[in-house]
Amino acid sequence: MVNILADDKVPFLKGILDPYAKISYLPGKKIGKEILDDVDALVIRTRTKCTEELLAGSGIKFIGTATIGFDHIDTQFCNRHNIKWANAPGCNSSSVQQYMAAALLKTAHDFGFRLKDKTIGIVGVGNVGSKVEKFARVMGMNVLLNDPPRARKEGKKNYVTLNTLLHESDIITLHVPLNIVGDKTYHLFNENTFRRLKKGAWIFNTSRGEVIETTAFKTALGSGSLGGGVIDVWENEPDIDLELMGKAFITTPHIAGYSTDGKANGTAMIVNTLSSFFSLPIKEWYPQDVPPPPVPVIRLNGKGKTEEDIIREAVFHTYDIESDSMDLRASPYDFENLRGDYPIRREFHAYKISLEEAPVKVKKMLSMMGFGVL
Repeated sequence: MVNILADDKVPFLKGILDPYAKISYLPGKKIGKEILDDVDALVIRTRTKCTEELLAGSGIKFIGTATIGFDHIDTQFCNRHNIKWANAPGCNSSSVQQYMAAALLKTAHDFGFRLKDKTIGIVGVGNVGSKVEKFARVMGMNVLLNDPPRARKEGKKNYVTLNTLLHESDIITLHVPLNIVGDKTYHLFNENTFRRLKKGAWIFNTSRGEVIETTAFKTALGSGSLGGGVIDVWENEPDIDLELMGKAFITTPHIAGYSTDGKANGTAMIVNTLSSFFSLPIKEWYPQDVPPPPVPVIRLNGKGKTEEDIIREAVFHTYDIESDSMDLRASPYDFENLRGDYPIRREFHAYKISLEEAPVKVKKMLSMMGFGVL
């Protein structure tokens, strides 16, 4: 029988593999070398670092992380030692889109500008960046895209250089993996990068904390050269920089991708991959117990409101980003608990909108974002 060790915070997992395997659960940070005897597979999140030190000499045959990112897995070691590893690409892309929609709309509202008057630069146009691009275009923003791997593959026509993006963007949002070599993204934004930004530009980071050099970020925010920052990911998580938190506008504990839908998607992808690898009798499994939103029908009246006002009301009904930001500011040392005990957040597709006295265009915009429009 397959012996599986799983992070106890991987959602929807308990009870699914149990009939077909021996499975035990531990907090991700407590998965250590000393307990890997006879373990065949790990099901983890980002908090378990699958390094050579952890894996060497073990009998691990499979590692599945229920996350988009996989920089916490030494994939080269795994490849050399015939350890199958799997991540969940794209599982929470719509969740990050929802987070970004809320963050952009709140920033525009609180700082008195309209999104359609701004240029947004998207660095990294994969599963997540593409969803953010879609929202930005729905809102009528001017969009600049930077993605060197895609530009090499597809041609440069639809992409700009990072330097062009830095000079021309009012808002820059980062959606890249953490790469130490190759298309290096580690400290991609540093003192030199910040010097090249358009004055008053905003920086949004929901990728990896290490993509931005913390000291340079603090300096730029403190100098007034930046309009502000929205930060979901941090260097040295969970030990976040409190000075940086104090200088940023929105600060959250690495939960942009933590919608309930995104979690269900990630767990399903790993369960199905693991089951196929070990020939377990589970196929195309998906959680049946994803809870519905508390108020699934959004009733809006558009009289006297702009398109952006209506969109903002709809988005804020699905997600209160300000509450997440305030929770972290109130308890920064509870970073891990805020993530581990994150409440239910359903994505746009889980809601239907009843809209009165609003132009057809707004209904189309909401539909393009994924809402059901009655």
